[in-house]
Amino acid sequence: MDSKPRVFVVTGSNKGIGKSIVKRLLQDKEEKTVYLTARNEELGLQTVKEFEQNGLKPRFHQLDITDQNSIGRLHDYLKSEHGGLNVLVNNAGVAFRGDSPLHGAKTTVGCNYFGLMNIFNSFFPLLKQNGVVVNISSVSSVHAYKRLSDGLKRRFSDSGLTVDALSILMNEFITATEDQDTFEATGWPTSAYGVSKMGVSFLTQLQQKSFDAEEPNRNIKVNSCCPGLVETDMTRGKHEKSWYQTPEEGADTPVYLSLLQANDDSIKGCFCQKRKPTTYPPQETANS
Repeated sequence: MDSKPRVFVVTGSNKGIGKSIVKRLLQDKEEKTVYLTARNEELGLQTVKEFEQNGLKPRFHQLDITDQNSIGRLHDYLKSEHGGLNVLVNNAGVAFRGDSPLHGAKTTVGCNYFGLMNIFNSFFPLLKQNGVVVNISSVSSVHAYKRLSDGLKRRFSDSGLTVDALSILMNEFITATEDQDTFEATGWPTSAYGVSKMGVSFLTQLQQKSFDAEEPNRNIKVNSCCPGLVETDMTRGKHEKSWYQTPEEGADTPVYLSLLQANDDSIKGCFCQKRKPTTYPPQETANS
């Protein structure tokens, strides 16, 4: 058994929820190595310095989940320095503030879904025995699913859905947004962010199925979660002030999932809110 401290990587963690996740992981009693990552190296190192001034010591590595070269550099570093990693928290993501909810659809889905796929393909082989993956999704993925046409719902919820088929659906959405005049007839909801996070929620389930079928002895857990409505640069000003949680509160469920014990299979391949698994895709009701 590996007696070295577990290695944690948190993507997009120089601010907001990601920063609070790093903080709470470092404050946890278990000895661990936690990597704070950011696209901008200067901003990332500033955050590390801030932590150090408060007695916490994360490590830093640059990471842009939309840049394969950046991903490759961190992959090679983790493999050389630690022989892999134990816990991966996929927090990095974007949301646009355009006049239309579909503004920046290609970039939003490209980062939030396909960027996650880049991380999936590169880092999953590095996960050690009893590894844990936490994908930050959103309740927006629930709302987006409910607003799909019946035909699209059937395709997403098909028991035979594969990662390739899911990626085809995400690309179809991007293509549909390119013509605003015909978009309404396509059956997609008018939220690029919601659709991108819907992709994350479904991808999580497919990732878990893949591990269970192909590598059950590794005992890998993959879960997604909604951290709640958190006041960050991404959400600020969109809702009533009283509705928001702090980033510290938003980090609670991701950190809880990150620290699940190896022998705890009660939460595996799930979509979680407030530490608890919820049904995904959401069940249809008369009032949905």
